[in-house]
Amino acid sequence: MKIGYARVSTDKQDLTAQINELVALGVDPKHIYNDPGYTGTNRQRPGLDQALAAASHPGAEFVVTKLDRLARSIRDAKDIADQLVANGAVLQIGRSAYDPNDAMGKMMFNIMATFAEFEADLIRQRTKEGMAVAKARGRLKGKKPKLPANQEKRLVELHATGEHSITELAEDFGVSRATVHRAVQRARSHPSR
Repeated sequence: MKIGYARVSTDKQDLTAQINELVALGVDPKHIYNDPGYTGTNRQRPGLDQALAAASHPGAEFVVTKLDRLARSIRDAKDIADQLVANGAVLQIGRSAYDPNDAMGKMMFNIMATFAEFEADLIRQRTKEGMAVAKARGRLKGKKPKLPANQEKRLVELHATGEHSITELAEDFGVSRATVHRAVQRARSHPSR
């Protein structure tokens, strides 16, 4: 049985091309699992877990269109491939099957995994550079505060009395406990605000 897996990094991207290619590779659409909005560097993906579980028996074929859809790091790619092989399943990348006992196949797999990781590193680097440029131009302001300044000031004042717990303040102001902690920390760091 062929089990297909497709992934895109954001919810705005489309899985159609990958799904069509998986079907062309012989995967029944009922056996295609996907993760829209998950990066390949995130190993905690529900669709991937389901696909691996479905392919956890001898003779199963785990199919991806490209290795970077499966993993964006050498370690993850190797771990996933090793898990499949240990279960007696075959990893198929496009039209090629990964054979861990074939020296050439092993080398090609490692090269593809290296490129997938390299590409992920380049994306991170470009994102960092773009954010630095935006910040220098004053276009990157950070997240909008959860509370307006007057409400945050009141929250901090109430906390300072010692009469209200963090949980109570979070409930009263309709924010998370972490937001209360950050507001109190900001007040301590900048008492003149």
